[in-house]
Amino acid sequence: MSSRRSLHLTPAILLQAYAAGIFPMAENANSHELRWFDPPLRAIIPLDSRFHVPSRLRRTIRKHKYTVRLNTSFSEVIRSCAAARPERPITWINDEIIRLYIKLHHLGHAHSVEIWDGHHLAGGLYGASLGGAFFGESMFSLKPDTSKIALVYLVALLRHCGFVLLDTQFQTDHLARFGTFEITRAHYHHLLAGAIEKKASLTLSPGIDWDRLVYSFLQPVTHRS
Repeated sequence: MSSRRSLHLTPAILLQAYAAGIFPMAENANSHELRWFDPPLRAIIPLDSRFHVPSRLRRTIRKHKYTVRLNTSFSEVIRSCAAARPERPITWINDEIIRLYIKLHHLGHAHSVEIWDGHHLAGGLYGASLGGAFFGESMFSLKPDTSKIALVYLVALLRHCGFVLLDTQFQTDHLARFGTFEITRAHYHHLLAGAIEKKASLTLSPGIDWDRLVYSFLQPVTHRS
């Protein structure tokens, strides 16, 4: 289900939409309109032992080739997600989405996980949070596996911070490798109602080593290849 919008959106309206199980997308990056979606099936990334990290990706993460950061370059991440690339010539992120989520980021409700290769952004993802729910929006890779690394780091941190729901909206072959599964709209709304009532904050507390957190998280969930 989708509908178009004509009114000027605000972060408050966007958060109300998330709380109601609805999210916005543009038809393409050049579109001047947004559409609201509440699909009959919703894709969920498990935050328990069902989350699957392929063995090859685990080995890549343990090589520690990249630096992973949280919320240090949100604007660059969302603009990189919006950029057209040969493998993805059309994206759904328009200027209105960029404007809106940057404002949401300044309010503490939108976050970026960034993969850095030296001083260069090599990949990452962004999404929104409300209570104990995180809504994954988009990811990008400029080097192999960097968006996948960002996802693993995100899941480890969400678990650590007490989040209980990771919504990825639509199922894809890329996400299915991690154990993503679909649930009905009614089931999703039930889970969402409980998740947004929880108190959780996506932050890296002083003294927390994110790399060690991820390495520890990988131990029980990577028994499959």
